[in-house]
Amino acid sequence: MSQGKIYPNAAAALSGLLKNDMTIMAGGFGICGIPESLIEAVSASGVKGITAISNNAGIDGVGLGVLLETRQIRKMISSYVGENKLFAQQYLAGELEIEFNPQGTLAERIRAGGAGIPAFFTKTGVGTSVAEGKEVREIDGARYVMERGLVADVALVHAWKGDTEGNLVFRKTARNFNPLMATAGKVTVVEVEHLVEPGEIDPDHIVTPGIYVQRIIHVPDPTKRIEQRTVRKRVMA
Repeated sequence: MSQGKIYPNAAAALSGLLKNDMTIMAGGFGICGIPESLIEAVSASGVKGITAISNNAGIDGVGLGVLLETRQIRKMISSYVGENKLFAQQYLAGELEIEFNPQGTLAERIRAGGAGIPAFFTKTGVGTSVAEGKEVREIDGARYVMERGLVADVALVHAWKGDTEGNLVFRKTARNFNPLMATAGKVTVVEVEHLVEPGEIDPDHIVTPGIYVQRIIHVPDPTKRIEQRTVRKRVMA
């Protein structure tokens, strides 16, 4: 059972929303700020044929990598997938479709979808394979390629802090794609680290207003993973 927008766990928050061949946005940058609990619940649901919109495909066994392991993702719309060996294997074997986007273009496609803008023109990608099959138009003497806005059936978001009305605050790197995706889901489901009552967040600090958020779960102690651990060699005396 839910209490307003608050649900007891990820499975409950996603109840009634998941279906085969749906489109899911998953926030985060690398493995920072990913909605890991919600992704695990999608995996447990067994839905297939997912089109996943995310900056990247996580890493092997983490984030969207979990859904790649179970072969639940049919297509990725993303910018960078170089950290995931399983992704490369499935793509090269013809088991996974990929729609690559320049990173800024991907962000703007999501922002446009959330703003109700169906398409826009950008110079990025003109004259490259990115523009293949797309309308290219000359505007003020320069060539631009048309890109479509993106909207998902469900947006999965991770926030640092949120109140029970869905007003959200994001922290550092996790602010890259999560706020954009929060606006571009037909339904937005959020996992928050710190859940507070309305009025406890300074209005000037709110990044995403609660009107965009339909369902919330409290994840107080998420695992903070390091994608690539780099250490300095010890200098011997």
